[in-house]
Amino acid sequence: MKRGALLAVLPLVFGSAALFTRSSDSSPAPVAASVGIGTAQVESKGTPSPSDGDLWPSCWAGNDKLYAANGDGKGFSLDGDFADIAVSEITGTPGSLSGATISEGNQVGSIWSGAGYNRKPTGMVCVGDTMYLAVQDLALDFNDVPAATILKSTDHGRTWTWDKSKPMFADHVFTTIWFADFGRGGALAPDGYVYAYGLDGNWRDSFDDTVADPQSVFLARVPRGSVQDRGAWKFYTGAGWSSKIADRRPVLTDTRRLYAQTYGTNASNLSVISQGGVTYLPAQKRYVYTSWTEYTFEFYESPTPWGPWKHFLSKDFGGYPWSTSKYGGYGVTIPSKFVQPDGKTMYVQANVCPCGGGGIGTSVYNFNLRKLVLTPSAGAPASNLPGPENLATTGAVAISKSTQSGSLALMNDGARTGSESDFDDEVKGASWWGYEWPSKYKVNNVEFTSGAVSAEGGYFTGRPRVQVRQNGQWVEVGSQTVSPAYPGDASAGANTTYTITFPVQETDGVRVIGLPGGTRSYSTVSELAVRYVSQLADGGFEGTGGGKPAWLFEGTAANGVDRGLGFAHSGANNGWIRCTCTGWSALYQTVPVVPGATYTFGSWVNASANLPADQGRFGVRAGTQDLASKTFGAGTGYVHHEVTMKIPPDVHELTVYAGFNAPNKDTWIQVDDFTVS
Repeated sequence: MKRGALLAVLPLVFGSAALFTRSSDSSPAPVAASVGIGTAQVESKGTPSPSDGDLWPSCWAGNDKLYAANGDGKGFSLDGDFADIAVSEITGTPGSLSGATISEGNQVGSIWSGAGYNRKPTGMVCVGDTMYLAVQDLALDFNDVPAATILKSTDHGRTWTWDKSKPMFADHVFTTIWFADFGRGGALAPDGYVYAYGLDGNWRDSFDDTVADPQSVFLARVPRGSVQDRGAWKFYTGAGWSSKIADRRPVLTDTRRLYAQTYGTNASNLSVISQGGVTYLPAQKRYVYTSWTEYTFEFYESPTPWGPWKHFLSKDFGGYPWSTSKYGGYGVTIPSKFVQPDGKTMYVQANVCPCGGGGIGTSVYNFNLRKLVLTPSAGAPASNLPGPENLATTGAVAISKSTQSGSLALMNDGARTGSESDFDDEVKGASWWGYEWPSKYKVNNVEFTSGAVSAEGGYFTGRPRVQVRQNGQWVEVGSQTVSPAYPGDASAGANTTYTITFPVQETDGVRVIGLPGGTRSYSTVSELAVRYVSQLADGGFEGTGGGKPAWLFEGTAANGVDRGLGFAHSGANNGWIRCTCTGWSALYQTVPVVPGATYTFGSWVNASANLPADQGRFGVRAGTQDLASKTFGAGTGYVHHEVTMKIPPDVHELTVYAGFNAPNKDTWIQVDDFTVS
């Protein structure tokens, strides 16, 4: 179900639902070694050009010029006539583009489906200086696409030829087509084929469900010299290629629904697969598919044209209205001509229609570019040492569900007096603030400072939690503690700092996430710092979270945590070990330390009457070597034990432990409030 006006050609989505992809395990050709994308940054606004129209699928021809086709506009000849479709020749660089319209209207395709439909360009590819353009029939209400065909030009877009008797694709099958962009004249293509991607049904979410919303991307290939020969096309089947279109299988399926519900009348419950583009990045040996929704850009990557495809970024611009400093768009592509020599910096083209709900007029209804930086993952293990450094300053990219201003710069500006909100008109179930890195770091401490708080939002309902990114997926960390205690309502306060500690994680991303509060369900942030410090995690056994515990166990005794049983030294919980057995048993935790520094380690221990004198031990060790310890025996209550030591050279981790040698009688210890200073 959708709500609100039928929006013409704006992006339609965003959210935090599960992603599903599908691709064949057996690839039709060898895959070049490559690494995934580590971080992604896309600007919140673009730069206009002297042009008029939308969509703008493009290709970089052998003559070094860019060619692009627009819908409903004048193209790059602003003194010319309006046309439902036009092709332009473009020169220059981002920020200083110029061009001219070279063909338009009936020179560029047929309308096959009669009244109620119009022609729209969806994809363009250059094979040397020969150009091919995919044109579809799109319903005037933008909600279904029954037919499409491919045009050809051998004179750089001035004239076009096509079979005028029938479309190449019909019956809503493979009728939104775009091509893999392999650079200037297609010189980077891996073989002698043109690769074409297609959607069934519609070019984006079908707002009135005239046809099923596209949720899968299909792939075909055709010899470079036979692009207009429908019989030469073969479709990817998951294991190979077939000339039968009915044999096709998706290379990507994403069933997420974003903006399931909105507070206003904006469109909602939106699918995420839409008409976009696929660009090959040779420096990274990655293919990038750019999709979009009503409110987001959606980015996917793959090492081959057929997958496996992986979603790596949702850029959420929030619900309408937008502003001229923050807006999304539709028909999202990455023209290969503007991929910079570093292989990481490129430009995204997207448009906002004045007929939609964006509320920013015609300012983005042109060939409009914004910078995108994709940094590959380094892949190496973490090597950082514990210390006071804020890891947000080490090449981190700030992330959030959305951002009201369009910028996250204040998260790492050193000030705790500002405020950024993720209010975006969605009735959302999750709100987060964090960082991603192209390299892995060890982390165990996050300082989250809230922003402004009101009855509408700005806080988390319940306790905020830390998640880390592992192999591209966000997972919750176990044994988290928050100080001071987070109240879970508006009394959390504005510009208030909460420190979340947890066991050491080796990761390339960390975020604070929770259920946003208030009548408009949003949270705020002022500052977010991430560190790897010398600390014990969950020293009081009060931690929460679904990940691995902070405390590990060695030995054969029973062990665990007493929760709310009244046995704790402080708080509600304590650790315990108990058995009628022999041998050594202990709870232990590895703690990061700095060589040459002096630390004091402490713990409170309560031991049962059957524990012989000096058979209990609290201490620290490096590997198997005991560096400092205190022994204890039976007691009548909690006793504090403490050791102080200077860390030897080249030692960066110590193990803190508490345990006992069991006397083959029912014996137990209770432990609580471990500290390091």
